[in-house]
Amino acid sequence: MAELQLEPRASRKKKRGSLFWTGIILTLLLISICITIYIGYPFASEEEAMYFEGEHPILLNENQYGNALVQDDTYYVPFSFVQEHIDSSLYYEEATNSIILTTADKVVEMPSNSLTYFINQEPVELRMPVFHMENNEPFISLDIIEHYYPFKITVTKQSGIIWFEEEGTSFQNADIITDIPRDAYKKLRAEAKYQSPFYTSVKEGDSVRVEDENEDFYYVRTDQGVAGYIEKKFVSLTETTTVSIDKEIPVREPLQIDEPIHLTWEAVYSKNPDTNLLPDMPGVNVVSPTWFHLENGNGDISNLGSIEYTEWAHSRGYHVWGLFSNSFDPDLTHEVFQTFEKREYMIRQLLHYAQLYNLDGINLDIENVYPEDGPLITQFVREAAPYFREAGLVLSMDITFIAGGNWSAFYEREKLAEVVDYLAVMAYDEHWGTSPVAGSVASLPWVEANLQRLLQEVPADRLLLGVPLYTRLWTEEQTAEGVQVSSQALSMPQAKQWIDSKGLTPVYDPESGQNYVEWTDEATGHTYKMWLEDEVSLEKRAELAEKYGLAGIGTWSRYFADSTAWTALKMEPTESAGM
Repeated sequence: MAELQLEPRASRKKKRGSLFWTGIILTLLLISICITIYIGYPFASEEEAMYFEGEHPILLNENQYGNALVQDDTYYVPFSFVQEHIDSSLYYEEATNSIILTTADKVVEMPSNSLTYFINQEPVELRMPVFHMENNEPFISLDIIEHYYPFKITVTKQSGIIWFEEEGTSFQNADIITDIPRDAYKKLRAEAKYQSPFYTSVKEGDSVRVEDENEDFYYVRTDQGVAGYIEKKFVSLTETTTVSIDKEIPVREPLQIDEPIHLTWEAVYSKNPDTNLLPDMPGVNVVSPTWFHLENGNGDISNLGSIEYTEWAHSRGYHVWGLFSNSFDPDLTHEVFQTFEKREYMIRQLLHYAQLYNLDGINLDIENVYPEDGPLITQFVREAAPYFREAGLVLSMDITFIAGGNWSAFYEREKLAEVVDYLAVMAYDEHWGTSPVAGSVASLPWVEANLQRLLQEVPADRLLLGVPLYTRLWTEEQTAEGVQVSSQALSMPQAKQWIDSKGLTPVYDPESGQNYVEWTDEATGHTYKMWLEDEVSLEKRAELAEKYGLAGIGTWSRYFADSTAWTALKMEPTESAGM
């Protein structure tokens, strides 16, 4: 039998006492922990972070964009900020140290550090300059921005921010509830957690706006522009507000004429045509004589205008859009278009000629420009548009399909489409006069493919499809070096005369969508080829313009046409034509 050992009574009493005091200690420890949790929860960070950087921060769309400059209580914001986020057309001209602002009806020139600026050439005197240079960076007066653009701008007293709010922007208002138990709950934090640094504190009853949410937190902004996260349970949503600006901002509406446009260019090189000899042109409603050309580096414009021609055109019901070209000289263009004074001088001359010859519009034909000078051309058009519109002149401009090189790369088509009433795409010279291979001037598949690409940048209701009324007679000569190709341009009557002289019958070429002739001279071995512009080709071009809902067509040039061209090109009116 095992021996049973009993614990002494004194030992058992001592153990019970030890357990008692252990329980007391644990209880006190638990109470201490609870008090600590109660007092310290939610273990929130007390680190304060800076929400904005620098003095006079600029706030737009919930983000800071640099800092404003303050000179004698006048606020200036960086030109780069305005151009990037408010008006991409705002233009700084280094040559004259000026900022040029254009609207639907105004051209505003602001010289640096000047107490005078100009609105449509009229001087305006000010107490402080509207344009200031600081460390070689241009700054523009906040007053100018507030006057010309649809923004509510607030300069807050406490945080010193310049707060931009665009008209039409909506936001959710909210109030901070009363009886928030801890100061830690009142802090707006950088992240949706209490361990994150805070930017600022709010008080019970403060009004804020809710900009975002993250699980149990709202991202709210105070009336001082500072934002951060706060728990949703401490926020009471109220009404939604939309920013409204109590001022009228002019809108650029295009000037349009009734029915689909059929413009034909009148090529005037030295003298105007005898109007008594001009044919009927059924379907044509706009003529554009090539009267005005850039003459020299001063910006002078040569003039071949004729009031007799305008009177003849108006008597036939035609609108007259005088054409102005840059003489297709890239160096001359660079010299003249780079300064505001010379651009303004050209605009004044064109306005004078428009009045002198009773014009209905101006057609700009600016070609062969260095690609880097493209913005100069766009700026010229922006500056011309308000004056032409004020004078009741339709503004159109000729462009090419999208390509590289001096003849195409400089066009800022999307920007130009926002300014002019119409763009006319010169949809020809797929194969140009000195092309190394013979081919169509403008095959229908080539035109349609390029048109589809162009319409990604230019609205259809602003676009005229340029149509060639000439063809090229190609000669292929076999030499020791290979086939030598040359060409000559023929009008529609000349092409038909040549075909008849050879006793040829055109055949339809499905690859080009045109009629085609080919003839070999047995005496010389030379082969002649021609892709025709005739009723078949021209009808297809008019159908293409209708298919894509274009504003109309423009034909180059009236001289090349025969009587069949005008009826073949007739477009049917569309719902979008004429507004």
